Formats: sequence, C-alpha cells, structure tokens
Amino acid sequence: MTDQLADRLARVLAPHLGPVTVEGLRALTGGASRSTWAFEAVTKTGETAERHALILRTGPPDEIHASMELEAHAQRAARQTGAPVPTVLVADNSAAALGNPYLICNEIAGETVVRRIERQLDDTGREHLLRQCAQALAAIHRADPGGIPLSTEDQLAACRNQLDAMPDTTAVFEWAFRWLTAHRPPAAQAQLVHGDFRMGNLIVDGSELAAVLDWELVHLGDSCEDLAWFCLRAWRFGAPPDRAAGGLGDIDSFLAAYAHAAGTTVDPSRFAWWLVLGTLRWGIICRYQAQRHLSGQARSVELATIGRRVSETEWDLLRLLDGTPGDDTRSAATGGGTGPSTPRVTGRRPTAAELVAAVAEFLDTSFANRDADAATASQVRFHSRVAANALRIVERELSDTSPDAPAQALAGLDFTDEATLAAAVRAGDLDDRAEALTACLYALVRHRLSIDHPGYDD
Repeated sequence: MTDQLADRLARVLAPHLGPVTVEGLRALTGGASRSTWAFEAVTKTGETAERHALILRTGPPDEIHASMELEAHAQRAARQTGAPVPTVLVADNSAAALGNPYLICNEIAGETVVRRIERQLDDTGREHLLRQCAQALAAIHRADPGGIPLSTEDQLAACRNQLDAMPDTTAVFEWAFRWLTAHRPPAAQAQLVHGDFRMGNLIVDGSELAAVLDWELVHLGDSCEDLAWFCLRAWRFGAPPDRAAGGLGDIDSFLAAYAHAAGTTVDPSRFAWWLVLGTLRWGIICRYQAQRHLSGQARSVELATIGRRVSETEWDLLRLLDGTPGDDTRSAATGGGTGPSTPRVTGRRPTAAELVAAVAEFLDTSFANRDADAATASQVRFHSRVAANALRIVERELSDTSPDAPAQALAGLDFTDEATLAAAVRAGDLDDRAEALTACLYALVRHRLSIDHPGYDD
C-alpha cells in the first residue's frame, strides 16, 4: 500500500519539485476524519540530493469539512497576516491522483501531543505560549477572506440540523438548545474563523507556537467562536480549572492577550454563549463520529469509542448552564432545524454490544494485517489503546451497581424514558420546572459518567 502511495505522490510532486523520489512514508496517529502522512521528497541536482520534509493530508470529501483547496486558500490568507501556518505546496479536490482529495505542505518541527508539550513547559513557558495562541488567533481573524467561497452557515442552526440528521438526541442537548436560542447575542461582523483552534491542532517547539494545523472546519463567522473553542474543557486535557484556556492559563489572561493583539475588546456574555455552543457542538461531533462507524460509512474502533464521550459534554453543559435558562426561554424558538419533534431514542450509542463488535473487528483486521509495514505500526498501537479503553467501558457497564438510577431520576419528573423527556424539553414543556429538570439531568449524566469516564464529575 505505502509503495503504491509513494509512487503516486512522486507523480503529484513532479510538476512542483521536478523528478522526485518519495522516502520514509509513514502514517501519523490522530485525525478521526482525515489521515495524515509524513514523508521526504528527494530531488537531485547532479550528484547533490536535496530532501524536502513534507506532510500529506488526505481523506474523502463530506458535508462537514471544507475542501482541501479551501483549506489551502484559507491558510495562505492567514499566513499573509502573520499567522504561523505551514506552506502549502499543492492541494487538489480531485481523487484522481491519490484516491482521495489531498493537501501537501511542508513539515514543521515541533510537537503536537499535548501531554508531551506539557512536560516541556514551566509556568513562564505556558504563559508565553498562551500569549502566542492569542496572537495567532488575532492574525487569523484579520485575514482577508475575499474571493474564498467559505461557508457562512449559522453555527447554532448547523448544530441543530446535524443532530436532527442522526437517529437520536439527549435531554441535555435539547436543554442546551433552549438556552442558546433564548440568549443568542446579536450577529457579529463575519471574520475568518479557524473552527478547530485548540491544543492538539498546534505544533509547539519548546514554548514557541510553530504552526496552526487542521483547517478542515474553516469558515466565516464570529471570532468569539474560536476563542471559546480553545477554552473548552475537552482541550485542557486534564489541566486544572485555573488553566481553562487550552490548559495553559486562565481565560481572562487569554482574552486580554487576544484583545491587545486584535485591537478590540471581547464581550464576556458573547464569549460565554459561544462556550456553551462550542461544548454542545463537541458533543454532537462525538455522536456524529460514532454514527459514521455505526452506519458503516467508516468502521473504526476509534470513532465508535468517541461516541461514549457524549456524556462528558453533557456534564460540561450542565455545569455551564447550572440552573434556569432564564425568563425568556418559555417563549423562545427551539433553534431552527426541521428534525422530528416526536420522541426518539436517546444518545446512548454505541451500546456495549456495539463497542465489543468494534473491538473484535479491529482485532480481526489487525491480525489479518500483522505483516503490514512499519508505516502503519503507530496507528495500530494507538487504536490498541482505544480498544482497551472501549473494553473497560463495557466492563463497567456490565458490573453497574445502580442500573435503576436513570429510571428513578426520570420518575421524579413523571417520565418513563429519556426520549420522551428530550421531546418535552425541546417543545419547552419543562421551562417552568427548570430546577427539577436540572436535578434530573445531573442524575442521568452522573450515572452515564460512572460508566464512560469515572471521576469526570469531580
């Protein structure tokens, strides 16, 4: 497989670098939607060989992500305003050359794995890196998107429609939609928005921000979207609450650094709204990734297991909302979308049986490919750890000591199942019972977390 890909890459690069030989092709871990490969393109001038360290990003087109060519255009625009981004060599939306659309850029030295970055940073280094992240976002938001046909889709409506396109919902998600619709801020001036600016998508060299990666969610929108996304609990990677901005520092310092670099101010209420929407969006993405596996679109033990992170986002949403959505919720619309208003099953997918099946499928595939070259070895090791985590989730579910807890919580509101509760929340039927509803939702999510991620609610 890698030999064939190397030959194809050499043909793609020839018009840009001249005759090349592709060496050291290896798959990198991470990336649930697109695959990433590192390699060297070797060119020769007489007896002198020159090595170009390059990165290939490739994957099938879908309705969620920007095309490879749009990614490339956005990166070039951001680079002109001083944002640290790789230099794109070539990008093509056609699948003819490599079997999927692709983007090839230069490789940037540094680290992307957050826990490794954390080990090399002291307090001064974290403060410095946090300030650089704020400056990078300010540069991205200054970029001129003129001529780039980027999406301008309303992000709240996009979340509503994406959830409604799947076969289930959750009561917490519906409660968050009620709050978001009731407290929506006025529209802001559209700017270039990265869409996934966070630790894990940044290359860090020492304490220096070397590059901003993964532009597949780039679009036009509110700059607060990027600021809030960086501060989601998911992207703290276990750092304490006083380092809620990317696990590097406090949110106030991050927003102050951004305001200074951008020459503007950040409205706290607008930021808080986007923090709730970002958390909801991440929860829906987790469910969407699992659905890609469950539907057969992309069978993967990683995608399947991501579905069990929904309960983490539900807990984060409850902590952010923490009570009544406000007096204006009763008369609010439900956030757009044309999905069903009748009860649906709730988002407890994949089931334990589906997780076990995903692990078995991974093991069967790994065994069948046990003689595959070393280029894919790191991916196999990564997915082995994911499979082990999936089995631990199943083990906890099978040994659950309080299986009746969800039914008892629902009974307190006179409901027998969460699907009906979710439909009632969406319809606004419980807006006048916010305190009781919140208590019920906390009980439901605590039980889910005891299986999916024990200790997350500490």
